[in-house]
Amino acid sequence: MFEQPMWQTFLSRLRSAANAHGTAIILQSGGDVVRLTAGSVSEPTSLADLRPGRPYSPDELGGEHHAIRLAGEAGLTATLVLQNGEGGIAGLFAALAPHFAAALRVLAGLERERARSAMSAQAFARLDFGWISLDAKRRIVDSDQQAERLLRESGLLARGAYDRLVPSDPAVDRQLTALVKEFAANSKARPRAINLSHDPWIDILVSPLRLAALAGGKDAVAVVYLRGDRSSSETRAEQLVDLFDLTPSEARMAWSMAQGLSIAEAAEEHGLTIETARNYSKKIYAKTGARGQVDLVRHVLTGVLALA
Repeated sequence: MFEQPMWQTFLSRLRSAANAHGTAIILQSGGDVVRLTAGSVSEPTSLADLRPGRPYSPDELGGEHHAIRLAGEAGLTATLVLQNGEGGIAGLFAALAPHFAAALRVLAGLERERARSAMSAQAFARLDFGWISLDAKRRIVDSDQQAERLLRESGLLARGAYDRLVPSDPAVDRQLTALVKEFAANSKARPRAINLSHDPWIDILVSPLRLAALAGGKDAVAVVYLRGDRSSSETRAEQLVDLFDLTPSEARMAWSMAQGLSIAEAAEEHGLTIETARNYSKKIYAKTGARGQVDLVRHVLTGVLALA
């Protein structure tokens, strides 16, 4: 099943063993149908009516086909068809059935894991989360699609000469250089977080490489995890208004506090007095159900807004 197209060796050998014009496997899941063939083979018209696990002869199918239908998991079915074969096909199909059923279960499991993986990838994409692995000279060893998109669109990080990862901010550039040098010398050093932008919010976490799979078979020593927000703070404030019934002023304050700003810092950012900011924070906690700033961060950043 790992061949492309799948099962070609099996179909070719089955065709040869039965001295048939052609063989086919017809996979069906819901309305999706995949046909895998070797040689010249047409399709019987009554496959849906076949009883699973029972070999059918040309006499029963009203033509020149032998067939056996197997039911897999989650609605996946597979029908093995052989056209114009010689005698003994029913016995051959009966002997093959348990092995083909086992292969079908493996295929169903692979498809299920592929679907889960795709859903996870979509979730990471919605969260604007990505990673880039770097060698000791800060050259990009490998990256995922999300990180590549952030490199193209953010303007805050870019691929420089010799594939080096280059921040637009000189201070961040120096900090990244120092961290990669530190991690190359000490793989147990502490990861460090760096904020690249407040609006939209983009953070990176620079860490020693501890997942060999991210090394790309090369000399990667560090990995940069990126988390970027596609929305502006104004858009996020509008969403908080909808989600928690905050006023626009409270929503702007809530978003700033969710980004880690203290009440005093948020007050300064929005031109409020400390007393007004404190009153806003009390209303924000009451409306969101948060028991404090840490809880507010969890409500805002790990709730449905993270997927918006």
